[in-house]
Amino acid sequence: MPTIAFDPLPRVTPSRKHPVTVNVRDLPANGHVATHMHDWAQLACTVKGAIRLRAGTTSWIVPPTRAVWIPPQVEHDVTLIGEVALRTVYIDASVAPRALSTCDVIDVTGLLPELVETLATILPKREPVRYDLLARLLLEEVRVAPTLSLDLPLPTDRRLRTLCETLLADPGEIASLEEWASRVGASPRTLARLFQEELGMTFGQWRQRVRLAHAAALISLGTPLAEVAASLGYESASAFSAMFKRALGHSPSAFFAAEAK
Repeated sequence: MPTIAFDPLPRVTPSRKHPVTVNVRDLPANGHVATHMHDWAQLACTVKGAIRLRAGTTSWIVPPTRAVWIPPQVEHDVTLIGEVALRTVYIDASVAPRALSTCDVIDVTGLLPELVETLATILPKREPVRYDLLARLLLEEVRVAPTLSLDLPLPTDRRLRTLCETLLADPGEIASLEEWASRVGASPRTLARLFQEELGMTFGQWRQRVRLAHAAALISLGTPLAEVAASLGYESASAFSAMFKRALGHSPSAFFAAEAK
């Protein structure tokens, strides 16, 4: 997995005078951006591919039509899923449209992606009035964008952390809780208790959330459903589709057709 410098391209740092800037990046497949932080807030939007962002004790998987909000001074690292085309909106803290204490994933549809793409081409000093209007509108669209439940909480217990990190890297891992217990040096009962205490869900529920998040990323890359199912440990596309429908209320094809509208 290649390591990518977190900021290899020139860009204009946001300021109180010009509080919104956009960085356009095309990143190689399956790379990793090491832990870093910024003095400003940012909104990382994927146009192609997907990213997995980790900050503190939570991880998020962000496919296209989604973006992750990262407040200033929050340490985070990024893992790329496939080749990634990224639009990163940098926002001065003085005009931050969302909380400055927590990350979250938002919906990026309708007007917002057009605003991001347009602002990436504007030089504020040459078009100050247009820049100001578009920047203010972008901030408002970010403020009202719905928050989505794509977070994957991570535990602090060393044994449970090993289990969860392995599943994040390989969501197709099919080992049972009993098999995991022997691997990480804890009893099945202890692991089950830790899942409830630290993550608020069962082992099966957490693993399913990981698989759903990875499925969204893979489907956004155009991966055939049968390949998605196999990579996530399902014997057939129909078995995967049944799980997906139970969890989200729609088949994968119906769900992503609705997302594209």
